[in-house]
Amino acid sequence: MAAVNPRKPTEPRGKMLSIHVVTWNVASAAPPLDLSDLLQLNKDNLNLDMYVIGLQEMNCGIMSLLSDTAFEDPWSGFFMDVLSPLSFVKVSSVRMQGLLLLFFAKHQHLPFVQILSTKSTPTGLFGYWGNKGGINICLKLYGYYVSIVNCHLPPHMANNDQRLEHFDRILEMQNFEGQDIPNILDHDLILWFGDMNFRIDDFGLHFVRESIKNQRYSDLWEKDQLSIAKRHDPLLREFQEGPLLFPPTYKFDKNSNNYDTSEKKRKPAWTDRILWRLKRQPRADPHTQRLLAPRFCLSLRSYVSHMMYCISDHKPVTSTFDLELKPLVSAPVVTLIPEGLWTMENDMLISYSLTPDFLSSPWDWIGLYKVGLRHINDYVSYVWVRDNQVSFSDGLSQVYFNTSDIPETEDQFLLCYYSNNLHSVVGISKPFKIQPGSFLAQDPLGEAQPHI
Repeated sequence: MAAVNPRKPTEPRGKMLSIHVVTWNVASAAPPLDLSDLLQLNKDNLNLDMYVIGLQEMNCGIMSLLSDTAFEDPWSGFFMDVLSPLSFVKVSSVRMQGLLLLFFAKHQHLPFVQILSTKSTPTGLFGYWGNKGGINICLKLYGYYVSIVNCHLPPHMANNDQRLEHFDRILEMQNFEGQDIPNILDHDLILWFGDMNFRIDDFGLHFVRESIKNQRYSDLWEKDQLSIAKRHDPLLREFQEGPLLFPPTYKFDKNSNNYDTSEKKRKPAWTDRILWRLKRQPRADPHTQRLLAPRFCLSLRSYVSHMMYCISDHKPVTSTFDLELKPLVSAPVVTLIPEGLWTMENDMLISYSLTPDFLSSPWDWIGLYKVGLRHINDYVSYVWVRDNQVSFSDGLSQVYFNTSDIPETEDQFLLCYYSNNLHSVVGISKPFKIQPGSFLAQDPLGEAQPHI
């Protein structure tokens, strides 16, 4: 008899994700009318999957903070308005006075993004005031730990040691006591950016401006305070940065591309930076001495400034990354089935299945969304899965929506299952249409029939 080879478990296929990171000190300004260049919306075939946006010096007056607490702040609202029609959803955000950090992902990635923690670390006024410091979003992305930090470090040429001290303090405060989350230095990826306020040492104003005018940026790199610090600090050296091939992004006269013409004539500097750190991976199998294929690697596609924006004395800086990974989680824990929707009187039934290891909660809910949702609370209707459950067998459950809560529209819809235990979306349906008329079609005898 022929030998039968048992089927080997299939390895998850590799996935490539494109992430666009933005940092900008907006100097209390309102959003401009067009941010297409900043968000790379004018690039063909860019195929971005995620946006990470960090702002510093947002308007944080008392009235502005009160308004932003009650309503969406203008910058968050602007980014959601622009990105939601492109299938990006605001997954998480955190704010500390003038610092804002936003994380957007395309809706198909939602079941594989688990927000673990958001954190603020003030370092101003001896650690009690949030005008300086860092804010963090810690998440799991396809099973990998990722930390995102937006920071604003102390200004002025003479405060370099203080900047380095605050960098270390923010890093030390990113622990997660009482939570099953590893230390930030054990995360697979750290994205760290913001107005770091590092300056150019030694060189005089005239030499710096002439070097910029003639695009001799390499003449200035050796005296950049962050570059010097990376040469001497072993931990900071682990953070990588792309080449500074763009002019210093600070300090400009507002509404112009001219460096500071005031009486102070501050020296230009690369204050706005984007760094990253990958967790060290084993390079060789000790048994075979062969190189291991990386399961998680990041490559920099671009690192640029955007000189066209003049609302601030800083220019925004962006990086686009390609993240290649082998998913540790390759299937959603909840599968939602909108196909074959039918009506039972005035109710629309939804079927869904759970993986055996998923721990559901009475506070889990399923939301119905129009395609183009801005954030997870942007639902048209929702149901608590336990309250509206009508059947359960062999891992397949059914819940119902009351169709009186559903508008008659030609828009496409999505279903999302939100887990209260994981504080994240763990299942999402494919887009579908709801036919007008509450799914009821009339037969020739005038009797209502379910439309399947």
